[in-house]
Amino acid sequence: MTASNPPRDESPTAHLDSTAHLMNRISSQLASQLSLVSLDGRRRPAAPALVVVAHGSRDPRALSTVRTLLDRIREQRPGLPVHLGHIELNDPLLPDTLATLGTREAVLVPLLLSRGYHIKRDIPEMAAESEVRARVAGALGPHPLLVETLHARLVEAGWDTPTDETARRTSAVVLAAAGSRDPESKIDTNRTAQLLSERLGVPVVPAYATTAAPTVPDAIRALTERGRDRVAVASYFTAPGRFATECTEAAPWIASAPLGTHPAMAKLVLHRYDQALATPVATAAARGAGNCATSHELPAIAI
Repeated sequence: MTASNPPRDESPTAHLDSTAHLMNRISSQLASQLSLVSLDGRRRPAAPALVVVAHGSRDPRALSTVRTLLDRIREQRPGLPVHLGHIELNDPLLPDTLATLGTREAVLVPLLLSRGYHIKRDIPEMAAESEVRARVAGALGPHPLLVETLHARLVEAGWDTPTDETARRTSAVVLAAAGSRDPESKIDTNRTAQLLSERLGVPVVPAYATTAAPTVPDAIRALTERGRDRVAVASYFTAPGRFATECTEAAPWIASAPLGTHPAMAKLVLHRYDQALATPVATAAARGAGNCATSHELPAIAI
């Protein structure tokens, strides 16, 4: 994949958004400094920094969404140093963010929904090449907070859980995810689909925008052939982008918005941060060998 600079949005709204983001950053930094001093004036140990690792996108809405999510995280945990780093396509790139942290301790929380190459290789390798004393948390999913967000986004789009048997027999949801060649990624997405199905009371079929099968159109077609003509598409993406847009356009009925800045997403990122600090570290070799059964139980890696 070839990196390129994302398009610039020169609208007044974009400038206002940038100003608000800057003010939130300043407030967070001030709160972080104040939190280091106790009531008796002695300096407290600094909390490890939280580095949210986003994939990156050419769609300018993705960067705006991720920045807003970071502001939500700061609101939920005042005083915690929160930073952003991208794997590709957007600034700041993760190695640049890590370089600004020097030798301090940090927890890297991938803004990724399932296990795969980025979590197993890319992010740990970038962390290992820096001077940061880093732990790498597991993927966000599967987790009940993701199901909560998916349900909320479907309701916003017009979903009404069927209450009678006839409606249930004709309703279904396609969980539209990005896709990966890693078989564990598919396991994680399948688990999220299962949890969402239990929440909604109708079948939820995982499908993919790229790499894996079935595709979203194929999943919709298969459900329709089985008499499920009330099919919604649940967007299993953290932010807007090309894949999310293509999956939405394939929907025969309603399609939900990406997970985005829902409060449960900020809560989940902080949960992964706390979990990484509380979990005994594993070696990168053990993690790469796939010794863990589910992503929400993955131990952190100390780099």
